[in-house]
Amino acid sequence: MYRSEAHGLVYYQFASLKQVRHGIFTRIGGVSAPPFNSLNLGGSVGDDPNSVRENHIRMYSVLGVDDARACSVYQVHGVDIVVADVPVRQQTEFARADGMITNRLDTPLSMRFADCTPILLHDPVRGVIGMAHAGWRGTVKGMAKQIVNAMNTTYGCQAADIIAGIGPAISPSRYQVGADVIQAARAYFGDVDGLVRFDAADGTAYFDLWAANARDLRDAGVQQIEIAGICTAQNTHEWFSHRAEQGRTGRFGAVICLA
Repeated sequence: MYRSEAHGLVYYQFASLKQVRHGIFTRIGGVSAPPFNSLNLGGSVGDDPNSVRENHIRMYSVLGVDDARACSVYQVHGVDIVVADVPVRQQTEFARADGMITNRLDTPLSMRFADCTPILLHDPVRGVIGMAHAGWRGTVKGMAKQIVNAMNTTYGCQAADIIAGIGPAISPSRYQVGADVIQAARAYFGDVDGLVRFDAADGTAYFDLWAANARDLRDAGVQQIEIAGICTAQNTHEWFSHRAEQGRTGRFGAVICLA
């Protein structure tokens, strides 16, 4: 993954997804006031709606995609997936889902994050893209595998053709979790070796969202996976982090589009 800057905005792109327009945007380059400073894309965190709208315009402009054609969802930490055929202009309510797929040109898919895992996907053979939001709940429900399956069912994609990027999220060194998360991870993955680390000193547990989603993608048949390896909680100068900032923060944006 490499870092880019344009018109004051800082964003990251996957080297393996260079065939599609995409970016995972940091918090830098927007107009929002603290604690949402400054490129907050979240419309439900208490920020000024006019600032959020301007931030969206800036984000889409940097990538050279049409914001009027953008598709998004109201994220609920589930595994439902929307097939984005056409955007709805002036839409005020979004489908409740945590994944989107499309084969439509010039139809940006956009979602928001603040510690949860962004997953971007591209099938260059079928000409299909996807995006998923995976916190611990989505991860242990198989969000990554579900979106690969949806690309196959809807568009005939083969998992071996799909390229996936796992974006910035809270790292395993900072993501302490309780017994409920460990139990859910075991129920889904079975073996949690390499996914959950237990501190020998005090027995606290840490969940690796990056490794868990990568394993789920591999189990679905995806072979080409790029992991950003960037921790949002350790780098709040560039990223919003719900945990590190005690919930009073914004949301960074991710966009992918078939141009």
